[in-house]
Amino acid sequence: MTAIKHALQRDIFTPNDERLLGIVNVCKAGKKKKNCFLCATVTTERPVQVKVVKVKKSDKGDFYKRQQTWELRDLTEVDAKDASKENPEFDLHFEKVYRWLASSTAEKNSFISCIWKLNQRYLRKKVEFVNVSSQLLEESVPSGESQSVAGGDEDALDEYQELSTREEQDIEGMMEMCEYAISNAEAFAEKLFKELQVLDGANIQSIMASEKQVNILMQLLDEALGEVDTIEGKLSSYEEMLQSVKEQMDQISQSNRLIQISNTNNGKLLDEIQFLVNYMDLSKGHIRALQEGDLTSPKGIEACINASEALLQCMNVALRPGHDKLMAVKQQQLLFAELRDTFARRLTNHLNNVFVHQGHDQSSTLSQHTAELTLPKHSPLHRDLLRYAKLMEWLKNTHREKYEGLSRTYVDYMSRLYEREIKDFFEVAKIKMAGTSKEAKGKFGLHGSSGKLTGSTSSLNKLTVQGSNSRRSQSSSLLDMGNMSASDLDVADRTKFDKIFEQVLSELEPLCLAEQDFISKFFKLQQHQTVIPPLAQPEMEESDGGTPSRIPPQAEHRHSLSSEKDMVRLMMNKIFQSIETELNSLIALGDKIDSFHSLYMLVKMSHHVWTAENVDPASYLSTTLGNVLVTVKRNFDKCISGQIRQMEEVKISKKSKVGILSFVTVFEEFAELAETIFRNAERRGDLDKAYVKLIRAVFMNVEKVASESQKTPRDVVMMENFHHIFSTLSRLKISCLDAERREAKHKYTDHLQSYVINSLGQPLEKLNHFFEGVEARVAQGVREEEVSYQLAFNKQELRKVIKEYPGKEVKKGLDNLYKKVDKHLCEEESLLQVVWHSMQDEFIRQYKHFEDLIGRCYPGSGITMEFTIQDMLEYFSSIAQSH
Repeated sequence: MTAIKHALQRDIFTPNDERLLGIVNVCKAGKKKKNCFLCATVTTERPVQVKVVKVKKSDKGDFYKRQQTWELRDLTEVDAKDASKENPEFDLHFEKVYRWLASSTAEKNSFISCIWKLNQRYLRKKVEFVNVSSQLLEESVPSGESQSVAGGDEDALDEYQELSTREEQDIEGMMEMCEYAISNAEAFAEKLFKELQVLDGANIQSIMASEKQVNILMQLLDEALGEVDTIEGKLSSYEEMLQSVKEQMDQISQSNRLIQISNTNNGKLLDEIQFLVNYMDLSKGHIRALQEGDLTSPKGIEACINASEALLQCMNVALRPGHDKLMAVKQQQLLFAELRDTFARRLTNHLNNVFVHQGHDQSSTLSQHTAELTLPKHSPLHRDLLRYAKLMEWLKNTHREKYEGLSRTYVDYMSRLYEREIKDFFEVAKIKMAGTSKEAKGKFGLHGSSGKLTGSTSSLNKLTVQGSNSRRSQSSSLLDMGNMSASDLDVADRTKFDKIFEQVLSELEPLCLAEQDFISKFFKLQQHQTVIPPLAQPEMEESDGGTPSRIPPQAEHRHSLSSEKDMVRLMMNKIFQSIETELNSLIALGDKIDSFHSLYMLVKMSHHVWTAENVDPASYLSTTLGNVLVTVKRNFDKCISGQIRQMEEVKISKKSKVGILSFVTVFEEFAELAETIFRNAERRGDLDKAYVKLIRAVFMNVEKVASESQKTPRDVVMMENFHHIFSTLSRLKISCLDAERREAKHKYTDHLQSYVINSLGQPLEKLNHFFEGVEARVAQGVREEEVSYQLAFNKQELRKVIKEYPGKEVKKGLDNLYKKVDKHLCEEESLLQVVWHSMQDEFIRQYKHFEDLIGRCYPGSGITMEFTIQDMLEYFSSIAQSH
């Protein structure tokens, strides 16, 4: 075991600066026995760390290696299993219980004793030693003081200590001097013992010889002690003398400390006084400006602004704890409150007077605008009032009630002023608008100088088709879709109306924007959230979908809205509450004069709404114009519906030819006008939807009228009207109606062909019937060359039929056909030559078809027609020229 202990110390613990103090050979209890060693070690460096190390022999060689390490301070219990009997088993309780079986009871007891000693010396930790005999623990504590575990030599714990290098060299030198040291160890040991006895004797003699020097040393020590006592006595006397000096110095130190505290307090007091003087002192000039300052001159207003800002700064200063209990501070606060109330009262009274005086001055200038379509400019009033903007902000922060009262006063006054101006402005606009047509004055009745309009819309007259006259004579008797004759309201009148409506919107837009900008600046409403004063009635505002919706009634409460933009909108609603009503009235008048005016109004209103939304989507102007735009769009839709209803109510005369239907002409007029108005307009999509509705209604009603026509063939009505529609759409190039344009061309072509075919059957009627019978026999299965053997279709019958149609008779029949076609067609479309040329082509096609049948069914008969193709061309040409 000693050799193993030495090997472990050298190979494992010395490189780690550790000393091996205890070792036991163990294996795990109850399992396959794999021997290992438990080692108790301490570190050589301070502070000392005590560990229990499990060392195992390597499987690949004869060297040992660490397998597991525990700190001794983590050990809680040592269980020896049995204190009275020899039992090699024992347990160590760390974080869990480890059960071991020692190679012998003696090794177990020796290891447990080493653990107990290490715990007592280094840790002083209460470790439970269970089933360990008290005798074993008592033997571990020697009776002598020098041998105690707490203060004794560590060698008491060591059974083996490694020799130092010098000790090894000395032993080797002694062994070299004695040749038999290895062969006769007992003789070598006896020699060493004798030499040790000799050294001990020499030491005793040396001690006895030095007794005299020891006595002299002791005498010197006694003298030194005497000197020490003398010095201690002098030091005591000195200490007594210094004691009084210390007390005086303590008094001086206390005085200095009090002086320092006084200086510190004085400095803090001076800082507080300077703080109060700097931040709560208002100059006499500011006080005088607040009490007596001139609020009319620019210099006086500037002085009042500076004084009010200084007063607000003094009132809003953040006082330190305790300042509010000072009498001077209370007096200053009372003074500030009095100055604030006084100046707020003076400012409120002055601004109220300014509102009244400026209003009278503004009212005196209204008369010069009544004859012109212009609104008075309020920029001088705004410019004068904006000088007080900073004072209004001060009033808003200090006297909320007076601020709200001023805002209500301003809104009430301006609403009355603007109501008069806007009412007069719209009266002038209505007069000018009604004057766009000479007929309008008589029809709608202008009464008095105020220009108010009276009258009612006449009922819609049903459109009738008059005889077979020209398109101009026909349309002159028809009322257009605006309830007035087309000759009364021409393009010039509509253009003039457009300019008047644009002038109205152009005057309103800068007026509203300027007033909203002034309200935002004067009442300081563009930056922070605030409480809304109850100064506006519920008005219309724009909902998320762009359609008007009404603000709920509880919006009047001052705490119901929190946005300053909402406050601006509410003030604007109150001030300009008559704009939306007047605009709707003007729009109704324009629509009453001519429903086509809704096209102009839709384009203009859409443009102004788009412009207003680009400036501020939430502005009053944008919201109001958006609401009015809904009305304009509704009138536009009503105009389209009215035209469709007029188409459905069209009645035709049974005695005259139809020609171009009136609603087709009206659609052409509408499309030409709309394309001119909506060029580059924002609401082009609305027009495209209207186009589709109108054109489908036109198609449907053209077919309905054609089916009802008795005088004019259905194919002629369809051909002429769809040709006119196709020409109109091709000329205007309306992209959304490309499909309808192609459909109109297709219908026109089909009905032209149908009319030509049906008409050509009459000039050669018997010849047509004969060859139809021939084709029927062939279709029944009769061979073509055998048709001539049929009794009803033999050669003699064919010659008889052909003789009935000599060239002279054919020309006469074609001439009658030309006259009949000319009677069917109208002059407006100029389709006679087109139809006549198509008939010529169809007649030639039939002629060639008849000759082909003769060649196939009557071969070699030599039968031919009485006229040739060249004869036919001459007939058609001469007939066309003669007419």
